[in-house]
Amino acid sequence: MQGKPATADSVAPSKGAPQLKKVMSVSDMVVYGLIFMVPIAPFGIYGGIFTESGGMPTLVYIVGTLAMAFTALSYASLGREFPVSGSVYAYASRAINPGVGFLTGWALMLDYILSPVLLYVVSSTALHGIVPEVPAWVFGVVFVVANTFVNVRGIETASIVNRIALVLEILCLAVFVVLGVHWLMTDPASQGFSLKPIFNAETFDPNLVMAAVSLGVLSFLGFDGIATLAEEAKDSRRGPGRAMMVSLAIVGTLFAVQTYIAGCISPDGAVFAHDQDNAFYLVAGVAGGKALSITCALATALSWGIFTALAAQTAISRILFAMGRDGNLPHVLAKVHPKYKTPYVATLFVGVVSLVLVLVLGRFGTDTISLFVNFGALSAFLVLHGTVIWYFFIKKRDGKVFLHLVCPLIGFAVIGYTWISLSLPAKLLGVSWVAVGALYYLIMRKVLKKDVRITGA
Repeated sequence: MQGKPATADSVAPSKGAPQLKKVMSVSDMVVYGLIFMVPIAPFGIYGGIFTESGGMPTLVYIVGTLAMAFTALSYASLGREFPVSGSVYAYASRAINPGVGFLTGWALMLDYILSPVLLYVVSSTALHGIVPEVPAWVFGVVFVVANTFVNVRGIETASIVNRIALVLEILCLAVFVVLGVHWLMTDPASQGFSLKPIFNAETFDPNLVMAAVSLGVLSFLGFDGIATLAEEAKDSRRGPGRAMMVSLAIVGTLFAVQTYIAGCISPDGAVFAHDQDNAFYLVAGVAGGKALSITCALATALSWGIFTALAAQTAISRILFAMGRDGNLPHVLAKVHPKYKTPYVATLFVGVVSLVLVLVLGRFGTDTISLFVNFGALSAFLVLHGTVIWYFFIKKRDGKVFLHLVCPLIGFAVIGYTWISLSLPAKLLGVSWVAVGALYYLIMRKVLKKDVRITGA
């Protein structure tokens, strides 16, 4: 099947091909998506969003939610056509050709392998600040081992952990909202509710807002991880797409609510003028004192270091499983545990790589890791939208102008703007990574003459 795009019919399970256990309901995938995106994600980047947007953080997340909806629609369209593991790697391999699919999967690996590492380092550093007696690397090791164990045990175990995590995050957010509203309504120092977090005519600048959106959109990265669970979904064709749209709508609403309350508490940003890194925690301290400030900081550390990293490890192990099964990576990565029906070799491999990178890169802080993380996801999103247009509108000529041309074009434009806003070092490092992947692919195909067998379930 090398060089030949697959059709929808060709994604039926190949006899003897490794297959995963179908146990995920739409609600399970919604919870997974919410955990991956982190309902309290603005806690950690609020200062930057507020400053970049001219004091309109809520507007950023409203625009970001609408923008990412177009990407979710593209995922839903391709997910119905190709209900297999591997996300954009699988779609591009089947809709265009295996070469494009491989490079897309290679770019995705950059994001998904380093995302949990970044989360581990950030969270370990935060917990070390709270408990300085314990070295940061110790927290990192505990996070990696715990998450790898849960992922090997099965997606059902991960789903239980995800539900517990989601409840805890929502409780923390609810406490902030309640105390924040109470402070706004009763404290003499409060300026009350205002529209400024949504729109401030004095500071509004379209270019300024879109620059902030390019940062805010990164809070939504992770909902696409739902696509990697297609083969474990009970309704593999429609379930992941529905879960993406629902989780995106929910998390977008939560982002808007928390940033609106925070924006009303300190509409001019004076509370965190000298400490943007801890902006949200300082705002929380105004509404609920030191206890709420510490609670929000601790919730951020645990949600990123355990729950979101768990979701990220789940996603990358499924991508490695799909690429290994197709022959693009060592086939051993496609091995499925006889009892738990999980891609346990891929999961253990991700765990080992994460552990090594946490111990090595953790010494240099998060800047080096951050350079890579977003390049892979945004590049894959661009391929996603292009694949929809090519496969449905050009190749199949289905005539659905709005769904398969207008929507992906808008999505491509938004993601393209965000991609362009990445720093030059991020682009250079990302392009270098893709170049290495292209060289590997050429050697594998032209020198070693290895074949690609696009399979699915």
